[in-house]
Amino acid sequence: MVTRSSPRCQADRANRGDWQHQIATAVRSAKELCQLLDLDPALAAAATPGARRFAVRVPLSFVNRIERGNPDDPLLLQILPQINELLTPAGYSSDPVGDLTARAAPALLRKYNGRVLLLTTAACALHCRYCLRRCFPAHAGVATAAKLSQALALIAAAPSVDEVILSGGDPLMLADRLLARLLHQLTALPQLKRLRLHTRVPVALPARVTPALVQLLSHQRLPVVMVIHANHAAELNDEVARALNQLRRAGVVLFNQSVLLHGVNDDVATLRQLSERLFDCGVLPYYLHLLDLVTGSAAFYLPDQHARRLMIELRRQLPGYLMPRPVREVAGALSKLPFV
Repeated sequence: MVTRSSPRCQADRANRGDWQHQIATAVRSAKELCQLLDLDPALAAAATPGARRFAVRVPLSFVNRIERGNPDDPLLLQILPQINELLTPAGYSSDPVGDLTARAAPALLRKYNGRVLLLTTAACALHCRYCLRRCFPAHAGVATAAKLSQALALIAAAPSVDEVILSGGDPLMLADRLLARLLHQLTALPQLKRLRLHTRVPVALPARVTPALVQLLSHQRLPVVMVIHANHAAELNDEVARALNQLRRAGVVLFNQSVLLHGVNDDVATLRQLSERLFDCGVLPYYLHLLDLVTGSAAFYLPDQHARRLMIELRRQLPGYLMPRPVREVAGALSKLPFV
């Protein structure tokens, strides 16, 4: 039976042990999440059907950033299942951006010229309810040694590919030993100019940014670009800021991509605060994605007209270097499409 933890016990659980221990002790039920945050038990009951389709996973370090007793907290809304996840409105699908049709191999997606996306693992530190791969077949996301070898062989045979994007799941869910081996294999390919990691882990689980990881990333032949994922300034607490600063000081180039989400960051003040907080953390805003219409995510949808008004006003308030590029990903398109 789950018992309610005090804030002190909750903090102790979040801070004890290494990052893998924190993954092992992450919250995995809506009931426990609601108990920890002093929320109405009815919210947990309403969340149960959605959690059966896409499981809850929230590290306690992330839970500790959520306002207790507030069912509308913008961080909570990203991770607590909603009853309307069971609905499938017109236009929503299990693969809205065409990942499955873009597979050049089981662990390799090729959508854009010069770049490929390597699916390193199916695991994530945090399960976001709007995740574009929440319906991705589990077997398709498991990058076995054989799948990775096949993908690496295809990359080696494609001289036009000069950048590999490590994705998943989340590439920083790999143990250091596995990540080091993969980076070694990639940097041995002479045509590559850069390595890019798309990851939410430094935000969701900053304890993962260990001295060993920082050293590993700083000792690569190729420049390392890391695109993190934060949607709200409240995600970027002091612990996250320290982790990002370690990466930046090690020479990792840091960008952020966000998703425009109803109830989370759908106002100008929130988006401005996010850009400014990112800059304080040494991260440049990169993309602001319109929602990918994946089954189960309709609660986060914003009409284009609303999004357009936000972008116009945000441009008036931010310097150009803090303005993320508004984009939409369309299945089959040769790039992410600007939204203007």
